[in-house]
Amino acid sequence: MEFEHFTLKPLLIIMAIIFLQQNHLLVVCLDMNCKFPAIFNFGDSNSDTGGLSAAFGQAPPPNGQTFFHSPHGRFSDGRLLIDLIAERLGLPYLSAFLDSIGSNFNHGANFATAGSTIRPQNTTISQSGYSPFDLNVQLAQYSDFLKRSQIIRKREGFFQKLLPEEDYFSRALYTFDIGQNDLTAGYKLNLSTEQVKAYVPDVLGQFSNVIEQVYGLGGRSFWIHNTGPVGCLPYIMDRFLVTAAEIDKYGCSSPYNEVAEYFNLRLKETLVKLRNELPLAAITYVDLYSVKYSLISQAKKLGKLMFNEIIIIITGFENPFEVCCGHGGKYNYNRFIKCGTKSVVNGTEIVLAKSCSDPSVRISWDGTHFTEAANKWIFDQIVDGSFSYPRIPLKFACNRLIG
Repeated sequence: MEFEHFTLKPLLIIMAIIFLQQNHLLVVCLDMNCKFPAIFNFGDSNSDTGGLSAAFGQAPPPNGQTFFHSPHGRFSDGRLLIDLIAERLGLPYLSAFLDSIGSNFNHGANFATAGSTIRPQNTTISQSGYSPFDLNVQLAQYSDFLKRSQIIRKREGFFQKLLPEEDYFSRALYTFDIGQNDLTAGYKLNLSTEQVKAYVPDVLGQFSNVIEQVYGLGGRSFWIHNTGPVGCLPYIMDRFLVTAAEIDKYGCSSPYNEVAEYFNLRLKETLVKLRNELPLAAITYVDLYSVKYSLISQAKKLGKLMFNEIIIIITGFENPFEVCCGHGGKYNYNRFIKCGTKSVVNGTEIVLAKSCSDPSVRISWDGTHFTEAANKWIFDQIVDGSFSYPRIPLKFACNRLIG
């Protein structure tokens, strides 16, 4: 087996890395000119940089307090993995496709919205919290953006600075982080674990179809995250009243994690199949589940602080299930009083669900999403390819597996 860049030229190959993976010797040919001019992202709240906020109103403060110092469309105190990916590739943070205020799409666009699913949900956002912008809608938005951006760009002047060049679409990195809400949707309908697992193949069939269509429109480099351990999220354990017998030794719910593991197994199989069917595609599967589970299970042993590029080891994260921005409940989480919820008491407006004093030692920001500190720790584990298949770093994700 070996890797080959889809536009690989012999003179551009500058190094070969030989390493052992799963008892097979792999040869990786890396092209230093694998520089992505843009990112196009698809997903849910784990990578939403302002889509849902643009459509239905801003995520309220204290969201954004750590890095942006004000609400910035993200359901976290700071940066998400997609922000850190953009930083590492030397690109600006992605503007949400749905946001018309101050957006610049020259280096890509973000189609993700909080609450999005792969399969369309037969419900409204007010009824269930699921976004109407499912993955098929995001694909339609991308297709329209691809075509219309080039028409409008020909007007030159101001528009040329805000929209990507035509060849950016084939050279871009396409990132996907979606699927978690498809699993929880079944539980909200009172389906059993086996019933949820039964519809996973259909979900992934629809996901595969989207990848094929993006490929058909010229996309070549795909960086795809699997779903995290949903059974470790405070909102899951609070909402579905997990019994003591279902809790593993680290405090997570085994049945919900079992479903996530099943989804990830089938997702990996789906991507292997797509590699064979899409000969010019470079498809990287990123195992976020293992990284996030390691973070939660070893929270108190982990943590580090960057100071002038020097890594200083400090006391690790605190209780991984203790929500930073919440109100009441076992985990400082109440789904009826979410992060930033306000109330009027004796004529005075007060914030009921406030931020904790130090988000940097917390993993869970609001019971569903991670803090910037946790996101940064996760990113540091995945950026070099240690949790990817094929095992290549982010900056070389335009190389494809052949043979």
